[in-house]
Amino acid sequence: MQYIDYLGFFAGALILASLVPQIIKSWRTKETKDISLAMFIIYLLGVITWLIYGILVKSLPMTVTNVLCLFLASINLCLKIKYK
Repeated sequence: MQYIDYLGFFAGALILASLVPQIIKSWRTKETKDISLAMFIIYLLGVITWLIYGILVKSLPMTVTNVLCLFLASINLCLKIKYK
């Protein structure tokens, strides 16, 4: 693994960390009215596209990050649908 991969993993960790507070808040409060459903659907489509790109260019940091982002964003989307 090259040093640039570490930078990619660090950037991915920051993106993943940004999703966690919303999941925790939605889970605890059981409220998601302030979350835009359209935004999360567009976000998920973007993550899926980046995942495909990461696989095609064989970028481990991009692939791992986007698999995890897809997982966390899917949790957020499920909470949005469940608690709307």
